[in-house]
Amino acid sequence: MTRKSIQVVGLGQACVDFLGRLPSFPQEDQKVELLEIHQQCGGPASTAMVTLARLGVRTSFIGAVSDDPLGLQIVEALKQEGVDLSHLKIRPGYTSQFAFIGINKDNGARTIFWHRGSVPHLSAKEVDLSPYSGAKVLHLDGLMIEASIEAALQAKGLGLTVVMDGGTMREGSQKLVSLVDVLIASERFAEPLVGPGAHDRALRALREWGPKTVVITLGTGGSIAWDGSRTFAQKAFAVKALDTTGAGDVYHGAYIYGLVREWSIPECMRFASAAAALKCRAIGARKGIPGLNEVEAFMLEYPER
Repeated sequence: MTRKSIQVVGLGQACVDFLGRLPSFPQEDQKVELLEIHQQCGGPASTAMVTLARLGVRTSFIGAVSDDPLGLQIVEALKQEGVDLSHLKIRPGYTSQFAFIGINKDNGARTIFWHRGSVPHLSAKEVDLSPYSGAKVLHLDGLMIEASIEAALQAKGLGLTVVMDGGTMREGSQKLVSLVDVLIASERFAEPLVGPGAHDRALRALREWGPKTVVITLGTGGSIAWDGSRTFAQKAFAVKALDTTGAGDVYHGAYIYGLVREWSIPECMRFASAAAALKCRAIGARKGIPGLNEVEAFMLEYPER
């Protein structure tokens, strides 16, 4: 794969997840036996790139890991998916990001405990998107604010569409969002602005920061979007969920697939919702990520909730 053939570049997190299914969540200072345990790679931006790779889009991931066993596992997993790692920084002597995820056996809901590791984040001066002049989209997960802002500025100069995964509001998030074309945010992202549950107000408040399109994902409630003139709603597809870990990351990747194909907002949302639902039928962020034919068949076969 040449970098000129890459269509989507992702900058952000990659980690190793340790996932345990729980019969119930223990109270503080109590214990519970795990029903089963799994180990798998994850991370918002990197999992979105894996999603796109499985859908047939050529992707590159930019981030920072160490040369510890976790970092080596992260690198190998991305290589196996065909994700380009030409600009991934491997910093020796540190620890890479990891998470422990407790999964509710009844509904697949997950509770995450994570550690970013000791590996230094990318700095702004380490960001160089010039090799990706043929790309169409830059995707950011917003953890490394300074590097993300620099990448967004460079992407604007190259004519790329900038997409952001708004998971948690952090210092510097508003400045980054102002450089974004499409913001796909969790319900919690806008709560500091408008409080919980005020979805319509959240769409408008976030769009005032600069994005052309704002999408808010609502879990089993589906997703909603606003482009400044129209509101769009997409129901979730009905599936038996084993684990919701990574569902949002897959939604982002699948939505970007629609952007690459120049689909409308409702088309992007429906495709992304289907891909995210399919992911939830398997444990871990990546095991259940579907290919294109599977998503298309699923959209025909399964009703929306």
